[in-house]
Amino acid sequence: MEVTQTIFKDNVLLEIVARLLIAFFAGFIIGFERKMRFKEAGIRTHSIVCIGACLFTLLSVYAFEGSDPARIAAQVIPGIGFLGAGMIFYHKETIHGLTTAAGIWTTAAIGMAVGSGWLIIAAVATVIILLVQYVLHMNVKAFHTKRFVKINLVFLDKTGTECDKLKNFFGVSRFDKISAKNTEDGIVYNVVISSETVISASDIYRIIEQNPAIISIARQDDDF
Repeated sequence: MEVTQTIFKDNVLLEIVARLLIAFFAGFIIGFERKMRFKEAGIRTHSIVCIGACLFTLLSVYAFEGSDPARIAAQVIPGIGFLGAGMIFYHKETIHGLTTAAGIWTTAAIGMAVGSGWLIIAAVATVIILLVQYVLHMNVKAFHTKRFVKINLVFLDKTGTECDKLKNFFGVSRFDKISAKNTEDGIVYNVVISSETVISASDIYRIIEQNPAIISIARQDDDF
């Protein structure tokens, strides 16, 4: 009862509502940028995470008078860690979802900052995240390593010469990753090539047409 009276005193309720709305707005704009890049976690996920982190922080400050506010707020960090871990998956020799998981984690930190009343810090952090996500997507050579596109190849080698032929074709000296299995028709290789060249759908058709030994080809862009 005493806690309820404190909330309604001196416009505390308005401040709490305002912080929740600010947290929603911060999560919304971060999620909007992710949605525009067709990522799994978009507006709803980032907004809910930011509001939830903010609410937990507000509860730790106002709902448990006399206790250490950091005890509840600190539980947000491992909780978001579990959520982020569920977004990371390993597929075809490549890890996906790291940037999305990191974004969710940082969005929760922004929500906690808003809940703690650090509004300027939260605003600056939000702007920085947006700049990082936007600027590092720009087609500027300095922002990318020389080899940022991974090509996954599965091909059949009957004569023992296909590996060298494909290395020459893609202009690489080695395969990044390689696995092989013996079959009745020959050895089937599953390899990963790193290349600066962005391969389009028409390029894939041309590559397969020119290299009949290739069983499948897939382009795996880095997860920014």
